Amino acid sequence: MNCYQCGEIVTAGDRFCEECGVSLITPNPHAIDNSCQKCGAPPSKIDAERYCIECGFRQVVSNESVELQSAPNLAGASDRGRRHHQNEDAIALKFIEPDTYIIVVGDGVSSSQHPELASQAAVTTCIEAIEIAIHQGIEPATAICQGVAAALIAVAKIPIDPTSDIDPSSTTIVTAIVRDNIATIGWLGDSRAYWIAPDKSLQLTQDDSWMRDAIESGRFTPAEAEASPYAHAIVRWLGADTADDGKPNLTTFPIPSAGYLLLCTDGLWNYAPDPNFLHDLIQQAPNDSRSIARYLTQYANQQGGQDNITVGILITSDRELIA
Repeated sequence: MNCYQCGEIVTAGDRFCEECGVSLITPNPHAIDNSCQKCGAPPSKIDAERYCIECGFRQVVSNESVELQSAPNLAGASDRGRRHHQNEDAIALKFIEPDTYIIVVGDGVSSSQHPELASQAAVTTCIEAIEIAIHQGIEPATAICQGVAAALIAVAKIPIDPTSDIDPSSTTIVTAIVRDNIATIGWLGDSRAYWIAPDKSLQLTQDDSWMRDAIESGRFTPAEAEASPYAHAIVRWLGADTADDGKPNLTTFPIPSAGYLLLCTDGLWNYAPDPNFLHDLIQQAPNDSRSIARYLTQYANQQGGQDNITVGILITSDRELIA
């Protein structure tokens, strides 16, 4: 298990986190289903600036900058960035012995109600459902479908103001299960998965976005589509107003060599969309998973940090690739 404050690995008997010192006996004060931290008003009474409209208290946000590590070669980081008032991204990681790794990344849709709750609910519920499915012997693609279905239900249950003109809570999601040298990846929206390696780096997902649809239809050139104000509008997401059945796109990728499986939100890839450029960036970081995740979020902030930034990274080694 992980410390809810800093993400450090802790055991069930620990009373305090050795990394950040937070009490592990006291319940997480910032749990995703919490009401106002002062007066107890429901989440629907918390406005977009995190103020309670009942008592005026501004909610404490616990995930402005988070680092996680679930195994020596599996880590993640999430950062608020420089321009947003809160972090609407979320990440969850899991290592299941002896050889299964799970990464889930979400990017709350800023134009919806409580996007930070949506992303956190999605990644937490998704990874829990995937873990259960894996222990039941369910194959990875089906496990991902079950995880995303559970996430959709969780996001749709987030209390909202039904009289508001703002859309119901929603989020993107991208998740990967790595086992037996195969990465199985599922996604909705424009959070991405990449394979990063010296010989060949690849983008493994295709954005569910207006820009992609416009280019593939032939109605716009890539330059025209990118210049459009709708360029980054997503056409699929998780939420009560999901436009379709909410089933994820799926792909599998046989891991060919030592390298890096990277999942991230657009807060990173907007500054580094090219897989080969991402490889060059990673080569500048210390070669451990936590340092790489931290380095990539720092890079995005140095470029302007226009959006929240979230990175999950799995390092595969030659030894791990031996069947």
